[in-house]
This record gives sequence, structure tokens and C-alpha cells, in this order.
Amino acid sequence: MNWRKSTHSLDNDCVEAAPAPAAVVVRDSADPDGPRLRVGARGWRTLLERARTGALDPRR
Repeated sequence: MNWRKSTHSLDNDCVEAAPAPAAVVVRDSADPDGPRLRVGARGWRTLLERARTGALDPRR
């Protein structure tokens, strides 16, 4: 899989994502052999959009 990590993460551990057919697979970069979460493409787009707009900010 072609795993990608946000450029905002610097050298810190964070979430990595890789494309899969009609989905995105997500894992913890600190545990690359650990559990993975498969998210449907529509759900992934919704998550990213909400993150971009600040809708996931708990201080909001």
C-alpha cells in the first residue's frame, strides 16, 4: 500500500492513510503492523471536509 502521512505531523507519530478500492485504509504510524481501519470513500471525504472547516474542533 502507498501510505501517506500529513506534512503537518513533522516527525511525530500520527495517522497514515492509503487508498484502497472505493475506500481509504487508516493506521497509526507508530504501529504500522497494528490494526487498520477501512473507511468508505464518501465517509473519508466527509471527515476531511469537516476537519478543514473546523467542525471537529472540540472548542467550537
